[in-house]
Amino acid sequence: QVQLVESGGGLGQAGGSLRLSCAPSGSFSRINDMGWYRQAAGKQRELVAIITRRSVTTYGDSVKGRFAISRDNAKNTVYLQMNSLKPEDTADYYCYAGAIRWIGSTEAAYWGQGTQVTVSS
Repeated sequence: QVQLVESGGGLGQAGGSLRLSCAPSGSFSRINDMGWYRQAAGKQRELVAIITRRSVTTYGDSVKGRFAISRDNAKNTVYLQMNSLKPEDTADYYCYAGAIRWIGSTEAAYWGQGTQVTVSS
């Protein structure tokens, strides 16, 4: 089983910055895409950012120009630098990874348990 361990988050101020990180534990052969989704109270989960192994990135429209995703393939760790925070960034943030458990197996999606980000005005 692959488990994603998230860290960072917490309370931030509007205009400020926070940083999230996420790394897998357990047994796996390869980690492909990694990224972050978020879910605010009463809303559907939405894409924040995704990054491929070759560091090709995709961002949700609401965070473009403010958030930056990066990864360290040697550590299989993904980072989300959140700048110019807004109160509407308040949500639970979930780490995502597409992982191949063993050579020859198909990729499966794994999710972290979520880390809360609250932005005060």
